[in-house]
Amino acid sequence: MQWHPHNTVATLIERDNRFLMVEEIINGRLVYNQPAGHLEEGETLAQAALRETLEETAWQVELISLLGIYQNTSPETGICYIRTCYIAQARQQLKDSPLDTGIVRALWMSKAEIEAKKDQLRSPMVLTVINDYLAGQHFPLHAIKHVES
Repeated sequence: MQWHPHNTVATLIERDNRFLMVEEIINGRLVYNQPAGHLEEGETLAQAALRETLEETAWQVELISLLGIYQNTSPETGICYIRTCYIAQARQQLKDSPLDTGIVRALWMSKAEIEAKKDQLRSPMVLTVINDYLAGQHFPLHAIKHVES
């Protein structure tokens, strides 16, 4: 079996000092995460971030900048995740749009509320990206190049 990391995307969306978060069931456990998911065949990282955000939160967003690229290996599964995280701005909520399977709800949470759920965060990347964002970290979207073959 060939080893390969899981390529994922996420969006960090802040409005009125609150962050758009997803409450989801993973392996029978209730956890909190930014809107995030796997890159699918044929899509760019940016397309995946927009799709995952809509599927998990029913929010259409606009990507503003790149927050960073994060690597984490799950201690439970040993799976290595490479997460490309974007900063996005909420544009429109599609209230009647169904959420992905396993998603309980999307909600806006303050950093303090997220920190209070520290034991329920999907991974340590959740707080890391918030702290990076609050520290002013960001890179231009063109830092990621999609090269066609």
